[in-house]
Amino acid sequence: MKVTRLATAFLASAFGLASFAALADVPAPQDVPYPGTLQIRVDATDVAHRIFRVHETLPVRSGPLTLLYPQWLPGNHSPSGPIDKLAGLVVTANGKTLPWLRDPLNVFAFHVTVPQGISSVEVAFQYLSPQNPQEGRVVMTPEMLNLQWNANTLYPAGYYSRDITTQASVKFPAGWQFGSALEVASRDGDTVNFKPTTYNTLVDSPIFAGLYFKRVDLDPGAKTPVHMDIVADAPKYLAITPAQLQAHRNLVQQMYKLYGAHHYSHYDFLFSLSDKMGFNGLEHHQSSEDGVGTGYFTEWDKNVLMRDLLPHEFNHSWDGKFRRPADLWTPNFNVPMQDSLLWVYEGQTQFWGYVMAARSGLWNAEQTRDMLAYVAATYDKGRPGLASWRNVQDTTNDPIIAERAPLPYRNYQGSEDYYSAGQMIWLDVDGKLRALSHGKHTIDDFAKAFFGMDNGSFVTSTYTFDDVVKTLNAIQPFDWASYLRSRLDGHGPLIGGIEAHGWKLVYTDQPSAAVKAVEAYRHFADLTYSLGLSVGKGGAIADVLWDGPAFKAGVAPGMTVVAVNGHEYSSEALTDAVAAAATDKSQPVELLLKNFDEYKTVRIDYHGGLKYPHLVRDTSKPDTLDALLKPR
Repeated sequence: MKVTRLATAFLASAFGLASFAALADVPAPQDVPYPGTLQIRVDATDVAHRIFRVHETLPVRSGPLTLLYPQWLPGNHSPSGPIDKLAGLVVTANGKTLPWLRDPLNVFAFHVTVPQGISSVEVAFQYLSPQNPQEGRVVMTPEMLNLQWNANTLYPAGYYSRDITTQASVKFPAGWQFGSALEVASRDGDTVNFKPTTYNTLVDSPIFAGLYFKRVDLDPGAKTPVHMDIVADAPKYLAITPAQLQAHRNLVQQMYKLYGAHHYSHYDFLFSLSDKMGFNGLEHHQSSEDGVGTGYFTEWDKNVLMRDLLPHEFNHSWDGKFRRPADLWTPNFNVPMQDSLLWVYEGQTQFWGYVMAARSGLWNAEQTRDMLAYVAATYDKGRPGLASWRNVQDTTNDPIIAERAPLPYRNYQGSEDYYSAGQMIWLDVDGKLRALSHGKHTIDDFAKAFFGMDNGSFVTSTYTFDDVVKTLNAIQPFDWASYLRSRLDGHGPLIGGIEAHGWKLVYTDQPSAAVKAVEAYRHFADLTYSLGLSVGKGGAIADVLWDGPAFKAGVAPGMTVVAVNGHEYSSEALTDAVAAAATDKSQPVELLLKNFDEYKTVRIDYHGGLKYPHLVRDTSKPDTLDALLKPR
């Protein structure tokens, strides 16, 4: 009681009773015009320290003012605004500093009292971008940067984000070029002034800039331009072969053939080829942030795994940005989102990412089948948690629960399975549509009916579960509600779509090209379906299959494999030991493990040999998978 009274007295004297009273509430967003234009200037030249310096001018009225830092980020589906990177916040008016107070119950909100007679305030702060991946995704290097407006702005509470007009400018390092969906008003040396736009459009329009830059036209001569704006660690990584360029141009045309409409006046793939700036895949209405390693083009055959990234993010312009789950639409960036329909938003986009990689020629048919086999195995044997205590629907809460944090037993806990499990569900839906209609209808019909409406419209169209069911029923009558709910809420394997398309999931002792690509990308040996574990660099155990052979022998994630059958650990030694145990039933796989500062030997009594997933034809059924993957 005494502490509370002292705190109250201090806050009242330091900030005024009006300011302290404002802590009780953050003004709710109202659909009314913001009085004036929010001016934003960002100095992005300090690449040595990786600091963005922000200065804003806000039209205001006297009295309480609440400034918000975006918390709930579209595409992240979670309250993951990097508020911990904001520093140096100073608010002034007429040259005098105005005290601010962070709301203790809502740390993304800053309360200020604006004195009488003041019509604008100046806000300055720095965004201290991550110095290494342990602090978050690196967004600034000596050669490039990724400016995300949600990280580099504060905005006034009390308004829909679409009602706040903004005028933004950025100063880039000397000689750098940039890509963005924002339209340029003028340029003064290295400072670019953008045309006025709404705050929600600004946040939805990030920037990639760099010293080594190339802009590629993906739809030459089109009235609606589509470009790939590429930044790279060095000029040599910008080289693109004619065949690679054609595959990416095919992607645009295949997407248009699928949907028959688009919802942007121009589109930019913002594409970084870097081993320094963090990898990324984030959708926006008229652009996407796409980040991969340096060798995407120059080591094409080694980067099969990443070639569904651009199809996935491009698809989100239709599924997620134009059409959006009703519970994911919010009036501003500090109203909580709900993620119940992510199995459509992300799951169907994951599905189309694979299909469009095939239809465009980014993958060939064999590569696509290998990738599908890898996913199908996950939902056949690799997710014991979804077979027992969790379901796909519950995993739509994962962005809020864990915000993509590492997990002790990912296979048992589940982690955002609405992506790939959703993909398997939609493959199943396609098979069911084909079977019910005797080949007359496919998931292409659903895509065009559900997402391919209102050509040219930018207005977000929301939907519910019932809307999904209604559209499916209009294409092919069936009890789609029960069909979907059984897969979302149940615990069975989700590989019916593979079988419905005339293929079988099998396991052999030879890794597919997809398995090799995943192992190379993640730097681990994947023995999930044999020994029941995956092992990374230096023998570090990444995951252990719940109740699998290694688990039952006492192996856990976080341990390190020091030796295999008495010999120094290597991935080859481990796979050789599993293969040898299949022929000599008396010889277990013996691992010397380091667990903290302790060492122990475990003997895994497993003799089933190496097992890797593949798809093989079921000749008793027609091959409709080939029909699904063929270009239109």
